[in-house]
Amino acid sequence: MKNEIMVNYRKTLSGTERQKTFSKKGFSVSENTNQLPEILFITSYPPRECGIATYSQDLIKALTNKFNHSFKISICPLESNNEQHIYAERIKYILNTDNSFAFIKLAEIINQDDAIQMVMIQHEFGFFDKKEESFRQFLMILEKPIILVFHTVLPNPDEILRIKVQNIADLCESIIVMTQSSAKILSNDYSVNKKKITVIPHGTHLVPHLDKDFLKKKYNVSGRKVLSTFGLLGSGKSIETTLEALPSIIKKNADVLFLIIGKTHPTIVKHEGEKYRQILEAKVETLHLQDHVRFVNYFLPLSDLLEYLQLTDIYLFTSKDPNQAVSGTFSYAISCGCPIISTPIPHALEVLKNDAGIIIDFENPKQLSDAVIHLLNDEVLRKNIRSNGLHKMAPTSWENAAIAHAMLFEKTSENQVKLHYKIPNINLEHIKRLTTEFGMIQFSIINIPDIDSGYTLDDNARAMVAMCQHYELTKDKTDIKYLVIYLNFIKFCLQADGKFLNYVDEQKNFTEQNYQTNLADSNGRAIWALGYLISIGNILPEELIFDAESIMECALVNAQEIYSTRAMAFIIKGLYYRNLKNKLCQDMLLITRLANRLTQMYKHEANSEWTWFESYLTYGNSILPESMLCAWLATGEPIYKEIAKLSFDFLLSKIFSATKIQVISNQGWLHKGEESNRTIVGGEQPIDIAYTIMALSKFYAVYNDSEYKNKIKVAFNWFLGSNHLHQIIYNPCTGGCYDGLEEKYINLNQGAESTVSYLMARLTVERLFNGQKSIEYDSSKEYYLKFNRQNQLV
Repeated sequence: MKNEIMVNYRKTLSGTERQKTFSKKGFSVSENTNQLPEILFITSYPPRECGIATYSQDLIKALTNKFNHSFKISICPLESNNEQHIYAERIKYILNTDNSFAFIKLAEIINQDDAIQMVMIQHEFGFFDKKEESFRQFLMILEKPIILVFHTVLPNPDEILRIKVQNIADLCESIIVMTQSSAKILSNDYSVNKKKITVIPHGTHLVPHLDKDFLKKKYNVSGRKVLSTFGLLGSGKSIETTLEALPSIIKKNADVLFLIIGKTHPTIVKHEGEKYRQILEAKVETLHLQDHVRFVNYFLPLSDLLEYLQLTDIYLFTSKDPNQAVSGTFSYAISCGCPIISTPIPHALEVLKNDAGIIIDFENPKQLSDAVIHLLNDEVLRKNIRSNGLHKMAPTSWENAAIAHAMLFEKTSENQVKLHYKIPNINLEHIKRLTTEFGMIQFSIINIPDIDSGYTLDDNARAMVAMCQHYELTKDKTDIKYLVIYLNFIKFCLQADGKFLNYVDEQKNFTEQNYQTNLADSNGRAIWALGYLISIGNILPEELIFDAESIMECALVNAQEIYSTRAMAFIIKGLYYRNLKNKLCQDMLLITRLANRLTQMYKHEANSEWTWFESYLTYGNSILPESMLCAWLATGEPIYKEIAKLSFDFLLSKIFSATKIQVISNQGWLHKGEESNRTIVGGEQPIDIAYTIMALSKFYAVYNDSEYKNKIKVAFNWFLGSNHLHQIIYNPCTGGCYDGLEEKYINLNQGAESTVSYLMARLTVERLFNGQKSIEYDSSKEYYLKFNRQNQLV
């Protein structure tokens, strides 16, 4: 038999080897700065089949994926005499909750373990049944800060329960609950200090939203309207409510199939066997539902479960427990895009308001059947509920749950835990999904490309820059296919007069929008992209570069006629990049002419308080100082460099704090003289973050100022959750990037502009922090000196 407390691994150090620690409010601060703070999770854990075990595994995985350089997580599973397991993951301790002495001994071991800086406990009353006093003693003895998660919060407690919960809360540094309702109950019914309570919703999985028909075929339910429910079976789920509603539903929808997914709860099996499942099976026969009900009697792997939920047309949650605070099954279903019909548990009442689902009474088959029939017959309503539900659940993704937990760890540790966001792997999946043989589609509905939105020159130009960056880094030959597609699209948009049109519909026709919009910026972006492609011509097929040169020559015919501030900046960048490879006098002259225009704009507007080119900061601001730096690199004209640095540092002062970036909002520009009154929150676009990162990289290459490099990290963390909502903007599941950060929500659509912008930023970070040397500065500096000697431009 296992020991009451099992130490699976633990180095025993002598007195001289053991690190000295200093205690501050019970927080052990190690002198060894190379050792990450360790957080011990005490919880049920897989292979134990239990909702909290799965929850803990998902949370730990998310925390590790996002913050593996910030802290270390160790695990202490809860077991009993009758339930012991072999674990696939490395664990540190095991607590046998059937033995009172084990609690005291574990507390003493934790206190002596210098590595452990904090303890996190997943609490369910059933875990400590008949050992409540031992658990309280454990909390009292622990000298490390404790964060405790209450998975059950019962309203209207009797005096005994109220005192139990109070005692637990008093011994913890922080309490986590998963709904606002639970937080109110703790505060009002148990008198727990509100300052101790943090609401972090139950995490949900990001899913790729696969094709429903494909999944139905895979699981042999093609041609059926699928209703489903899942989770460990028990009478509290009241699945019989759905079975009693099915005959009425089938009369109107003969193709309905109800999936009951999940095995019977292990604890219930121990006490009463499969009695409840047998009752359900008997009811299926009595009601003649054999062709309309399918039992999936497994504890499914996560990947299979998420696919079952994605193929579901309506998810049914029929719990009859009015005190069930939260349901992981309910959360997972919404995150998979299932329209939900639910009984009024507190979690459902919070999440499903504002048309995010339908609430029915407990144990009411009539209401259930009416709601199902109504939803099945109204596809538009199902789509609206699905969309509302997805937006409502987006903040609860495991990635966002990890951010919320990590911030609490940081706070509880009094900043001994320092958060460092892990940079995701480079992922082109969504970029490629957006790209047809003709070009890159403009918009997505969530992560599904919306072909009805058509194509734009803007998106294909940016995509070509991003794919060039990727090819520079990886030399992946498959990138060339996409470079050809984007270049051909740019060529398609070029008109006989040397100007580009921007908007193209699904049928490859230019739309009326081209004649209602100023397209100067689009023309500038195309020249930037062409110049960038040409700059890496030594590693690309010659015919590709020849084509790009031909297009660029045609487009430059009109370049002198362009006076749009950002369009001129893009053109300067394009010419600068082309001249890294092809040194052309006419390009240098055009760079000088455009840079002089920007210089005059700057001199007209700038004063001691406002060193900028215009009387306001709008969108894509970083490209202006970056283009002036490019102009200096190309020509050596000192005024360009001076203006570049003054304007860039001014811009950075308006958008950076010590730890965050907040770019100018598209809800309102920043006007000269109004800086102190600025209160706009939201309206931040990924493209502005990307342009800022690219500009910072070029300024760092020239000035070698570590502050520019540090700001790149800060800016990139915006995508990863370091923003005012503390939510991810980049979706690591799809490889897409959300379209914008608003005041109170994230725009979940993953269109071309945002996704390409993220990729440009990510590849810039990869190049900079993986030590790849940029040739831009040295080669440009060498050339401008040679050119100036020959042409007396300086």
